Amino acid sequence: MKKPYSNTLGKSFYQKTGSLFFAFANADGTVHPKEVAILKRLVKEMWLPLDDIEDDYGTDAAFQIEIVFDWLMEEDKESESCFDEFSNFYKEHKSMFTEPIKKLIFETSSAIANSFSGKNKAELMLLGKLSLLFTGAI
Repeated sequence: MKKPYSNTLGKSFYQKTGSLFFAFANADGTVHPKEVAILKRLVKEMWLPLDDIEDDYGTDAAFQIEIVFDWLMEEDKESESCFDEFSNFYKEHKSMFTEPIKKLIFETSSAIANSFSGKNKAELMLLGKLSLLFTGAI
C-alpha cells in the first residue's frame, strides 16, 4: 500500500482494520492479554513498515489500529458490529485491498485468534466470514 489515496482515507483504512482485529480478539466475549500483545507486536513488525501514511499529528497511521482497538475494548463493543464496520469499508474501497494486504489482514486476524488457547469456534467462523468477504462471496 504505497499511498495512491489521501491520508484521511488511509487513516480510515487503519481504523476499520483495527475494528476487524478487535472483532477477532473479542469473538469469545473476552479480550485476553495475549491477544493484545500479539496485536501490538504485529502492528510494530508488519503494519508500521507498510506505507508512509500519517495521521493528523504526523504519527504513522498504522498506530490507528491500536488506538481503535483500545477504544473498542474500553467501550466493550460487540464483535459482530466491529466485523460489519470493516466489511462495509472493504466493500466501499475494494481497490485499497490488494492481495498482499488481504493476506496480511488474514494472517494478523488468524494470529490474534490463535494467540489464546488456539482458535475457538467463534474465531473460526469469523475467519470463514473474512475469507468469504475477500473472495466476494458475501
